[in-house]
Amino acid sequence: MNRPSRVETQSHRLNAMTITFDAHRFKTAAQHYVQGRLDYPPELIERVVSLTGLGGHHRVLDLGCGPGFLAAGFAPYVSEVVGMDPEPAMLEQAANYAAARGARVKLIQGSSYDLGDHLGRFQLVTIGRAFHWMDRSATLDALARAIAVDGVVALFGDAHLELSENDWKRSFRSILEPFAEKDPAHGARHGNPAWITHEAVLLGSVFCRLQRISVVRRLKTPIERLLDRALSMSSTSPERLGADRDRLLESLRTVLAEKAVDGLVTEVVESEALLAFREMPFAPIA
Repeated sequence: MNRPSRVETQSHRLNAMTITFDAHRFKTAAQHYVQGRLDYPPELIERVVSLTGLGGHHRVLDLGCGPGFLAAGFAPYVSEVVGMDPEPAMLEQAANYAAARGARVKLIQGSSYDLGDHLGRFQLVTIGRAFHWMDRSATLDALARAIAVDGVVALFGDAHLELSENDWKRSFRSILEPFAEKDPAHGARHGNPAWITHEAVLLGSVFCRLQRISVVRRLKTPIERLLDRALSMSSTSPERLGADRDRLLESLRTVLAEKAVDGLVTEVVESEALLAFREMPFAPIA
């Protein structure tokens, strides 16, 4: 993939809609990411390892690795994991996260625009909560050259199920939304009918055989961790909130305190992996 002339503010067009890529969107959010965001369940990673046939001789690329949740999670199963992210503050968090877990991860500063032969060949490329920031079609074209013929792209994410235990999430979102709406990138994806789903993009690529797997967890989460989660979002990062930060946190703390028991909020979360395999060639007719 050709590197853009200005990595910091490269834009791309999807279905008459522009999404802006900013390499440093998460600069001030990074310190809140590990504390606030949910990691991926070990059993989900184990299932991906099994379904993709990963082994000790394989390499994995965690593209847009952030604080390295996936990079550290896959490290015990393969010969090398490369974590790649454009934000130095995220790479620092990833180094600390991996070190605390005894995981060996090679970290590189760069984005999907920096994919190329110099990175070598991978059996699996993981992308956690980051695919929407990329030129998705161009990224998949570049990954088709970087991934082994029998290799896989895996998109990871999570969502709160529609259960009464998650009712607090509506109030949480309603408080965040007015602040997040000030970010043009937020409106480009959320509630925009022109937005193309990840599944549609994958189905239009060589990685068009899709399989979704998930793990559901009931968690007891401290209020302070949920406040960190709000600050870990690029649209409501400390830098973007500025002087509104304290007002936002006070509103969130009030709402969450009404739902908490002993300072803990119940949340039921489905963590998922969308596996994308290459299209199988047609078998010759005998």
